Amino acid sequence: MKKQYLYTKTIRFWLLTGLIMLIGQVILGGITRLTGSGLSITSWDIITGVIPPLNKADWLEAFELYKQTPQFHKLNSDFTLKQFKFIYFWEYFHRLWVRALGIIFLIPFVVFLIRKQIDTFLVKRLLLVVVLAGLTASAGWIMVMSGLVDRPWVNAYKLTLHFLLAIATIGAMVKCIADVYLMENKPKKGHTKFVMILLAFTTVQLVFAGLMAGMRAGLYYATWPSMNGTFIPAVLLDASNWTWDNMTNYDTFSFAPALVQFVHRILAYIILALTVYYYHKKRNHVHTSAIKWLTVSYVLVVFQVFLGIMTLLKIKTGIPLVYGTLHQLVGLLYVISLLFLYYSLRKKISIWSKKKLPQG
Repeated sequence: MKKQYLYTKTIRFWLLTGLIMLIGQVILGGITRLTGSGLSITSWDIITGVIPPLNKADWLEAFELYKQTPQFHKLNSDFTLKQFKFIYFWEYFHRLWVRALGIIFLIPFVVFLIRKQIDTFLVKRLLLVVVLAGLTASAGWIMVMSGLVDRPWVNAYKLTLHFLLAIATIGAMVKCIADVYLMENKPKKGHTKFVMILLAFTTVQLVFAGLMAGMRAGLYYATWPSMNGTFIPAVLLDASNWTWDNMTNYDTFSFAPALVQFVHRILAYIILALTVYYYHKKRNHVHTSAIKWLTVSYVLVVFQVFLGIMTLLKIKTGIPLVYGTLHQLVGLLYVISLLFLYYSLRKKISIWSKKKLPQG
């Protein structure tokens, strides 16, 4: 029997497009970080910022503004205009994508409201996405500002906050889609609880993933399975190093990067083991929809660990762009697959609207 959806096919496609756009935004943010492009544009102009430099005079003006940043003085003082254009492109594309996302999301939203094709139930969920997206954008600008004062790069903790808010926005969109697609089931005892445990570990891992990126912790221990020849770095075994100053001054001492990478590795092993165990132990005890998402999670987590290892081993002077980007993308898809797995196992959701919405 074909499932009868409350909302139109157009609305469902629109929501899926929004999710894909959000994923693209996070990945573009990762590329911007890996290419060192995030500080290339020193201002945030919502309207005029849509137009990039169009002639040599405009480019030289933008380049002069960049020359005033700590990143230029401490890292890129030998940059040519051509090199500046490269990093400018990625930051500009990153910001342009945000604007495109806003247009693609907001204009149809208004149209659907006027045509009364969405009800209060969906409006509330979409407003949460909008609020979280706004917070993400605000945290992003605060993050950029942190790299325009003293450090030649953004603050790792502010980057992590920006990243987590972006993940929360995607999570809110996934919840919205799961509700619209009526993902539900009569779960057997323990299934959703185990997925919640997996999600809890994964959430903590996301925090350390953000810190890994912000501290460039991968550059300190670019070996596997050991960390420069040892399982636990010696800097972590010295009790005197466990101070808050060493966590904040991660630019000048290796303690924080060592701790972050060590925990990131351990969490990866735990998440891999839990996912593999759940797949092989429970795959014959969940319904068809859930087994699909469980299989996706299983494949993604194995590939993700492989990409993490390859990212480390391919490090030369910096994080390899292709492996680093794929590592972030697959990790994000794994989180999304876990969320859809959870929603496909949850108890039957209630019918939220008794009135029939316009179709078409």
